[in-house]
Amino acid sequence: MDKLLWRVLPLSTLLISFALFFYLHNSNNAELYPIIKLAEGECSLFPYDHYWISSKRILTSQGIISGSVEINEGKIASIVEGYGKQGSSVQQVIDYGDAFIMPGLIDVHVHLDEPGRTEWEGFVTGTRAAAAGGVTTVVDMPLNNHPTTVSKETLELKLEAAENKIYVDVGFWGGLIPENAQNTSILEGLLDAGVLGVKSFMCPSGINDFPMTTIEHIKEGLSVLAKYKRPLVVHSEIQQDSKSNLELKGNGDPHAYNTYLVTRPPSWEEAAIKELVDVTKDTRIGGTLEGAHVHIVHLSDSSASLDLIKEAKRRGDSISVETAPHYLTFSSEEIPDRDTRYKCSPPIRDALNKEKLWEAVLDGHIDLLSSDHSPTVPELKLLKEGDFLKAWGGISSLQFDLPVTWSSGKKHGLTLEQLSLLWSQKPATFAGLESKGAIAIGNHADIVVWQPEVEFDLDDDYPVFLKHPSLSAYMGRRLSGKVLDTFVRGNLVFKDGKHAPAACGVPILAK
Repeated sequence: MDKLLWRVLPLSTLLISFALFFYLHNSNNAELYPIIKLAEGECSLFPYDHYWISSKRILTSQGIISGSVEINEGKIASIVEGYGKQGSSVQQVIDYGDAFIMPGLIDVHVHLDEPGRTEWEGFVTGTRAAAAGGVTTVVDMPLNNHPTTVSKETLELKLEAAENKIYVDVGFWGGLIPENAQNTSILEGLLDAGVLGVKSFMCPSGINDFPMTTIEHIKEGLSVLAKYKRPLVVHSEIQQDSKSNLELKGNGDPHAYNTYLVTRPPSWEEAAIKELVDVTKDTRIGGTLEGAHVHIVHLSDSSASLDLIKEAKRRGDSISVETAPHYLTFSSEEIPDRDTRYKCSPPIRDALNKEKLWEAVLDGHIDLLSSDHSPTVPELKLLKEGDFLKAWGGISSLQFDLPVTWSSGKKHGLTLEQLSLLWSQKPATFAGLESKGAIAIGNHADIVVWQPEVEFDLDDDYPVFLKHPSLSAYMGRRLSGKVLDTFVRGNLVFKDGKHAPAACGVPILAK
């Protein structure tokens, strides 16, 4: 922080009135949920609602500039080129020097596990970790909380649990399960209540009250989603046990990562995506499912599965795909035996597969990135036993989205502009968040300030705000890209390892 210079005009005591504001959308877009906050003056570590931030490197919607951004009442009011040349309405100024300013990250695939499993994560720890990592908006998955978010009533429980606990803005996915696929009035009620879309599993989810869906359930769900113009996000694996895999499950060493890897081959992803792209042909303009959209989450297989998606895109299907940083960072060859921190599904595959995933990201075939932050408790991760076949699968990573992606990405030629496109602009468009994802006049002042060149060790001395830091596969690594400050709708919610006194993030619901 030595390079960080605060230049503030004479200080006067100002209390910030935390007012919620709305933005108007079509049916597939989202708006802020009207919860009145009582923590007046405690939402920000910088007690002004009208101020400027300056830097020699600011990524705006028009490119990287040297200049200043004016923030007024939570929104970006103006952008001025020329370092140190603020407009005539100068109030307070924060000068960040050489630090890089860009839109806050939007992570559309996060398991916060509340209500019901706060011992796994929770809104407070999860969103504090997000803020510390420059993530200003997350979209929470409908599992592994209990009860799962599969109806209007269970969404209301989620909203109640989130009140006064979220440090960043939070949207919500609902769940598509056989019950609400077959009784579409339940699904419509969930969508009317404001979920941004729905999630389904084409294989067992591991959560009893979130059963898997068949392609017939998915078709029923898409027929409803077409009317709402909201996406279906799909865990795309179909279990296909071959004789060799069944034998391996009985005879393979469960402490060896390769044992787990072979039991969940790329053919599982390919089988699911084959069924999906047979349906997405009807999402084309004029098709029976026009208005529906299929989004494939955490793609691991960079070969046949990716080829199917690319072909569906070429023919005009409404389909998109994301992958996660752990598939772009790790390879199966380097995963130590017994280290179940690396277990996830689909699994982390070999180094060649990783390189092909990076090629797809850089070529634009993979649309966006998300963490699939999937925490649990230490006893379910089985770190002492080291049993890959029995351990809970999931990578804990939310706080590290930015430095992990940048550390690996810069070695592959990823630019800062591409980084922001994958983590801010495209996720905002996908989730229908019109006023987020770019530093542009009129947008929410959701901003991360960070130092791409600074390296740090993710060790026990580094402040990690996840519920169970030791479960993350990233602990112990040296990373590039240190987050300094994070602003959410103009509130400085994180600075110097500290958070604002009050959790003033806002739930986001589709209307």
